[in-house]
Amino acid sequence: MAILGYDVLGVDVDEGKVRQLNDGAVPFFEPGLPEKLAEAQASGRIRFTTDFDAAAEHGDVHFICVGTPQKRDSYAADLRFVDSAVREIASRIHGEALIVGKSTVPVGTAADLAELADEVSPADARIEVAWNPEFLREGYAVDDTLHPDRLVFGVASERAEKLLRQVFSPIVDEGVPVLVTDIPTAELVKVAANSFLATKISYINAMAEVCEATGADVDSLSAALGLDDRIGSRFLKPGLGFGGGCLPKDIRAFRARAEELGVGDAVAFLAEVDAINIRRRTRTVDLIRELAGGDLSGVHVAALGAAFKPNSDDVRDAPALDVARLLYLEGARVTVYDPEANENAHRLYPDLDYAESLDAAVAEADVVALLTEWDEFREASPASLEEAGAHPRMVDARDVLDQQAYVAAGWEFRALGRPAPQSVDDAARVPAL
Repeated sequence: MAILGYDVLGVDVDEGKVRQLNDGAVPFFEPGLPEKLAEAQASGRIRFTTDFDAAAEHGDVHFICVGTPQKRDSYAADLRFVDSAVREIASRIHGEALIVGKSTVPVGTAADLAELADEVSPADARIEVAWNPEFLREGYAVDDTLHPDRLVFGVASERAEKLLRQVFSPIVDEGVPVLVTDIPTAELVKVAANSFLATKISYINAMAEVCEATGADVDSLSAALGLDDRIGSRFLKPGLGFGGGCLPKDIRAFRARAEELGVGDAVAFLAEVDAINIRRRTRTVDLIRELAGGDLSGVHVAALGAAFKPNSDDVRDAPALDVARLLYLEGARVTVYDPEANENAHRLYPDLDYAESLDAAVAEADVVALLTEWDEFREASPASLEEAGAHPRMVDARDVLDQQAYVAAGWEFRALGRPAPQSVDDAARVPAL
């Protein structure tokens, strides 16, 4: 918003993060964000504080952007942080203001927050609640924010719509589609989108299980499906599955909310979507175990990747780190290397070993497992990995490596959803006609 020309005050309860941000340091890894923060600070249009009184006095529009993690004791979303943010700001607002939710919440949350704001606000406050879900992807957040594929405004009045159109006018003027809806629909858009993506990912991974059992090739199957314009090829990529702080907890929270509303049967299929996704992790361990000779005790595994996706240091519900943990529990010696997520991974699983480079990770490894598809791993040559000390056994859990190149270089190679490769000599044989 500061880049777009607005005067912005960012508020957080974490004094350390506020101090970092005011010093120009981003407290997490996101490509392009440090440069944009520097640009915004140079303009003088952004600063950060822990002072809610200053925030209430500063803002005409207050965006609520806090997390909604899964509750510890259920699949439901934990809304404490959203409730607290609205309570703190609404109780200090005098006059007219718009509170805009961006957090992913169960449908019906905005109505509860509107009641909360009305309950705690001073007598002279005129507060309205609207919803504007975000659709950014970690690793591409800057571009997705400044150049989104759509804007959704969930509003209850013409005034709220007009104000949101004014706030987002630099983006709207670029021709970005704007969908104006009622608030419950806006709340549903994000979780419905994430549930659909999760379903598509789990569908192709279910087909990968069938392919492994039949000797079929899931890559060819995916290509054939993707050419059907009713289906499309995006997210039809077999592999280790999804993770992170959004898709897993969002589909679980959606199921929990549907149960509360009495329509749990309508989204019951999401339980199997979740289960298929988790099974990809145990299947990856199976492949690693098979390559190691059937027993992981004492086997040295190089786990390439810890973040749930490349271009991120986020290890929340990360499939890569979960595989590393499962290997460790079976007695393997696991060395993890991630270009950005080592520190966060070590904080979560300090019992694993961590390497500072790719070469150090694969040195003397009995099996190398590609678990997060960083370019550094995709572009490494089979010869260079072997020279670094790796035993030539590779499990490609993300289906991104050149199988033929690895087999030609003498590697034993397995990938999720693909049949075990033939030897180079077998592959070269041409059938007689």
